[in-house]
Amino acid sequence: MISFRVDDNEADAAQRWADELRIDKSELLREALHRHLSRLASEHDAERWLETPLSADESAIGQVADWGPAEDFSDWADATR
Repeated sequence: MISFRVDDNEADAAQRWADELRIDKSELLREALHRHLSRLASEHDAERWLETPLSADESAIGQVADWGPAEDFSDWADATR
């Protein structure tokens, strides 16, 4: 359990949003905290990704995207008719 103080305006706004969304204020605050922590974690993930680029093996799959489609399926446009 976490308990913390906020100013009255923020407490009122949290309650108004919870009422409008028809959820408990606790659920609103849990979701807000979860989203904020996830965003902070993702910022660190991006930094780690930049510091440790993909290996040749990991980036090999990107070359497959350059091949284009294996076949020309344009003649299938009327297949559902």
